[in-house]
Amino acid sequence: MKFCLIHHNTPGDTLEAFLDYAAETGFDSVELTISDVWSDETDPTEREAERVRKMLEARGLEVAAVSSENDFIVIEEDQIRAQVERMARICKFAQLVGTHIIRTEGGSRKKEIPVENECAAMAECLKRCLGFVEKDGIYLGVDNHGVVTNDAELQLKLFSMVDSPNVGATLDTMNYRWMGHPVETCNRFYDLIAPRVFHTHVKDGTGSQKDYVGRVLGDGEIDLNHALAALKRVGYQGVYCAEWEGRGDKAQGYAKCLEWMKQHINSN
Repeated sequence: MKFCLIHHNTPGDTLEAFLDYAAETGFDSVELTISDVWSDETDPTEREAERVRKMLEARGLEVAAVSSENDFIVIEEDQIRAQVERMARICKFAQLVGTHIIRTEGGSRKKEIPVENECAAMAECLKRCLGFVEKDGIYLGVDNHGVVTNDAELQLKLFSMVDSPNVGATLDTMNYRWMGHPVETCNRFYDLIAPRVFHTHVKDGTGSQKDYVGRVLGDGEIDLNHALAALKRVGYQGVYCAEWEGRGDKAQGYAKCLEWMKQHINSN
């Protein structure tokens, strides 16, 4: 069982400090964001990938996933082409640092794109990525993040439109609730999405939208055991990645999340 740490709300302002904390706390792997290593929007080089690999190896860590920070809700041809070309470079970089999992965004809502056209826009970008992701064995895990893809039924509709085994989900256990879905609906969503999950964010909290408060795993209202059981039933083989959005001591918050995962995930 591999336990992962996302580079979000963690101790340390640099990639090195983040990796130090992950290793010292006892995580096996990390989720990197592309901006960790690619801040100037230039093509990430093999040299940069080698630098990151050495940092990981020195700490006994692996990369579980790379977060692409993409936006696929675009309809203009030049914007679509730019997003797809950018994703191709990210996928190449991810392979160089040792992962085939891309945590993928759906995209941000835009006034000029009707809500009813959002799914088709995302599907078009994803379809244009299939040539390189299927060839190279890359898996794009669309996160239930933000306001557009925060619905398992919409995610499944999107996957059906793309029709590829290489396009699936990153399951964030809190985000459906953050969007406003009741806990019972979240549980149903876990069951629906589980067969398509490539990557996870194990996260807890209470409330929705402006009333949302991040909590240490096990201290919120999310039925984490239901989510874990849904993944186990379908034979999920990916990592379990802790995400904590609480306030206070970040080192202590994430350490408690790791402790909870070690106590509960192996037993589910």
